[in-house]
Amino acid sequence: MAKQIEVTRTFNAPVEMVWQLWTAPELVKRWWGPKHFTSPVAKIDFRKGGKSIVSMQAPPEMGGQVFYSAWVYVKIIPLQSIEFIQSLSDEAGNKINPTQVGMPPDFPADIQTTVTFKKVGNSETEMTVTEYADFGTISNFAQIGLEQSLDKMVDIFSKKGS
Repeated sequence: MAKQIEVTRTFNAPVEMVWQLWTAPELVKRWWGPKHFTSPVAKIDFRKGGKSIVSMQAPPEMGGQVFYSAWVYVKIIPLQSIEFIQSLSDEAGNKINPTQVGMPPDFPADIQTTVTFKKVGNSETEMTVTEYADFGTISNFAQIGLEQSLDKMVDIFSKKGS
């Protein structure tokens, strides 16, 4: 099973704007979660040692369940990289066992996440998100979910996303 998943996207925006996708709650709400999922909650405490709480809600046809995640920041190098541990949580950001919300027993309790930013060209940014964990039976879904979330990010800077 996958121990790491990685997705890279290039944005038609400067690094400063792409960085805000991780720091501005209203922007996080626009991209967090796979296609057709929404993000009703994004409480961002963006600092080393800080904890952000984000939610994703399944569409009604998939049951409408709301899932919460806590992101605990380990290292932040402004406009270069963000390192955090993400875990499934309750609404208050308290870590929970993934099986409590219907995830398989081999779903990772902690996912070490690294986001890097690189200026390319005059006003483009390459961003790579790498998630490190033993993803078990959800490896394929984790990869697809990350790809779809980043596609939603790209859409924010395209004509259809503005």
